[in-house]
Amino acid sequence: MSTFKAPKGTYDLLPPDSATYLAVREAISAPLRNSGYGYIETPGFEDVALFARGVGESTDIVTKEMYAFETKGGDQLALRPEGTASVLRAALEANLHKAGSLPVKLWYSGSYYRYERPQKGRYRHFSQVGAEAIGAEDPALDAELIILADQAYRSLGLREFRILLNSLGDQECRPVYRAALQEFLRGLDLDEETRRRIDINPLRVLDDKRADVQKQLTGAPVLRDHLCDACKAYHEEVRSLLTAAGVVFEDDERLVRGLDYYTRTTFEFVHDGLGSQSAVGGGGRYDGLSEMIGGPALPSVGWALGVDRTVLALRAEGVELDLPSPTSVFAVPLGEEARRALFGIVTRLRQDGVAADFAYGGKGLKAAMKAANRSGARYTLVAGERDLAEGVVQLKEMETGEQTAVPLDSVVAEVAARLA
Repeated sequence: MSTFKAPKGTYDLLPPDSATYLAVREAISAPLRNSGYGYIETPGFEDVALFARGVGESTDIVTKEMYAFETKGGDQLALRPEGTASVLRAALEANLHKAGSLPVKLWYSGSYYRYERPQKGRYRHFSQVGAEAIGAEDPALDAELIILADQAYRSLGLREFRILLNSLGDQECRPVYRAALQEFLRGLDLDEETRRRIDINPLRVLDDKRADVQKQLTGAPVLRDHLCDACKAYHEEVRSLLTAAGVVFEDDERLVRGLDYYTRTTFEFVHDGLGSQSAVGGGGRYDGLSEMIGGPALPSVGWALGVDRTVLALRAEGVELDLPSPTSVFAVPLGEEARRALFGIVTRLRQDGVAADFAYGGKGLKAAMKAANRSGARYTLVAGERDLAEGVVQLKEMETGEQTAVPLDSVVAEVAARLA
């Protein structure tokens, strides 16, 4: 056994389970690729200040969970704890907002890092697929992203998830609500750290999951009652577009996402089969984030969906994905001459797009056929000296056991025809 193990709170993706994760990533990204979103990839680490400004200095992510370090050159960097700030930074740096019509629509997939207490559904290293629409203030964009996420989950076979929806207002109406909320919170029996949040970002107190805090929040002012007319109209349009598209959602007046940059539309996808870590994804509008990190005014909206938690949700519902076998044909040579001949056939099959594998290491017939069974291949090619002398290869259908002698020069075409 190796001396080393994966760090606490992390995991390795290994076959065959890794195929499910790949299928989930593909399913989540497919509606985005079909809707004008282009792929973007950013570094795994960024300037610490990018997240402090964008995510928010009062958030647990920045104060407690971010992996920050100093390089040998004295740079202050952090492993990325979320994707939006990095994507927006990259878009601004490349001047994508000046390259053509807005919005700039981007999607991404990658690993993110937070120092959290590990538990089921919460890891220190986790995988997300995300989408951002940068540079346009339009309720149709907010609705589009929610619809695309709903479409992705349903394409996977998930049915027991819920969409929670709220509006956090904007720079006009949120300060009025903030003042009312602060006055309410200062009258509660809260610990010192939570009381500090009241002055920095009181909405974060509403997101506190501790039962003793939630109990005291009964009767707290509701942001919905403080929305300005423009935010009310915007939110109603988002709701109307979702309803017209047949997307079912629940209004949640207490929904506050854990990042400081959200404005107006905010939403969360939750699955009740996951216990305390019920959120499988979420997002919202972040109209002021570009200016926070030194860019121009670029109203934007986006989301991130957790690949890890989506897999857990599939398991909770007992959904088995219809995954294609990684191997269609498995070649079993008996002898050196057959090894060369079948290796050439396998190479030609792969060049023609057929998933093919080979019994490496000089295995005997019994061990090689066990390997063929484990591969999940539909067909096995078997050849020995006698077969080659007759100019044929034995083509065996694994499910039925039926075996046919096929001429060497016809094997590739015969296999392709049968697989078609």
